[in-house]
Amino acid sequence: MITDDSEQNSPPPWLPGLRELLEPDRISIDEELRQEMGTDRWYAAALPDVVVQARTREDVVATLRYANEHRIPVTTRGAGVGYVGGCVPVQRGILLSVRKMDRILEMNPADGVAVVEPGVILNDLQEAARKAGWYYPPDPASLNECSVGGTIATNAGGPRCVKYGVTRHYVLGLEVVLPDGQVLETGGRCHKNKTGLDLIGMFVGSEGLLGVVTKATLRLIPHPEARAMLAATFPNFETAAAAVQDILNHGWQPSGLEITDAFTLRAARDYLGPGSLPDGDAHLIVELDGRRESVLNEISSLRSLVEDLGAITVQEARDPEACEAIWKLRREFSYSLRATGLTKLNEDIVVPRSKLVDLVRFAKKLETDAGVFIACFGHAGDGNIHTNLMVNESDPDEWSRAVAALDTLFQWVIANEGKITGEHGIGLAKKRWFSDAVSPTALDVHHRLKLALDPNGILNPGKFIE
Repeated sequence: MITDDSEQNSPPPWLPGLRELLEPDRISIDEELRQEMGTDRWYAAALPDVVVQARTREDVVATLRYANEHRIPVTTRGAGVGYVGGCVPVQRGILLSVRKMDRILEMNPADGVAVVEPGVILNDLQEAARKAGWYYPPDPASLNECSVGGTIATNAGGPRCVKYGVTRHYVLGLEVVLPDGQVLETGGRCHKNKTGLDLIGMFVGSEGLLGVVTKATLRLIPHPEARAMLAATFPNFETAAAAVQDILNHGWQPSGLEITDAFTLRAARDYLGPGSLPDGDAHLIVELDGRRESVLNEISSLRSLVEDLGAITVQEARDPEACEAIWKLRREFSYSLRATGLTKLNEDIVVPRSKLVDLVRFAKKLETDAGVFIACFGHAGDGNIHTNLMVNESDPDEWSRAVAALDTLFQWVIANEGKITGEHGIGLAKKRWFSDAVSPTALDVHHRLKLALDPNGILNPGKFIE
């Protein structure tokens, strides 16, 4: 746990100069607000000296220009629902919140784009696109809470990545304020663009280390006419994991393919009620979308395959309401784990799909060897299985075993050609493993990019690029 130093709670000497540049309602040193803004869904917290709640690009420009001149640390925060401590201001300074920059500036089906500010809640964007008959696919489980800026900062994905891809595939243009206050406009509203280097890709997933996004132009696609789903239970996780590969090998292209293990299902039954899920120690969700007649015909064929692959029970959903009920249940799994009272170390590892069963076997062995509960669920279709270590934080011995188990888990993932994060980012939680996860040359390039754009090191200091 990172805590604030109480003797440093007096206003910083640079605060009067910052007040001269911003409207009074933009700046706060209220301790309750600073505590709220000093953490995310991870367990670490730190108290910033000042919170700036930007409402305009000019607020961001003025803040960064002043901070750069005076070497003041700046940590940017969206909705604060990340899982790696990415927005924790470990070097105090300014916590720059863009949550109130929350306007959908344009919804343009003719061009297939939406233009938004970073504080827009993802579900609000999706609903606005849906009302226009269009679709913005990225859909992390926190879509009702997370901001678009946060999904850009982490290159977030979600269940529908297996068919539609991650956030980067939908970012056509960005307006970014650089650490010295300059405004960079890159990309645009064209769906093809090879004008210069891919600067957009440099900022998507950059976790607030290179600049602050103040506007995004996002790609929309036509909304699928219909969708249908299967929710199946299996006798064990290994059988369900094998079924994932078989579904894909049989030529199916699901729009969602999610898996859940026995520990998570027990937590969900405790949290939601014993009748919330049918019997079985593994749960699989398969979604199809497309033209109505095609989807409704295909779901019956898919059901036959899933039953042949060893499913105990299979539930069909053939209309939007029934489909949403299944997705709502899936989104409750994370909250169910939280309700156990254990601290959830949510590790969004990724492995090649061919090694999904190997990961399942390894996780069960690690659980036994470490003496720590491990809950696995997530995006089986792209190998992004959230491997959650469930820890009693008040037990120092158990906490030590969990930390050691994390190291064992990440080293196994790296050795098996996987990645230590698929959508949450590095932040603080995975900082110590970053140099193991990339080559020395890649590490050097990260440092050179950071030095080129942020030579004074003011943006999100203390994270994985020092």
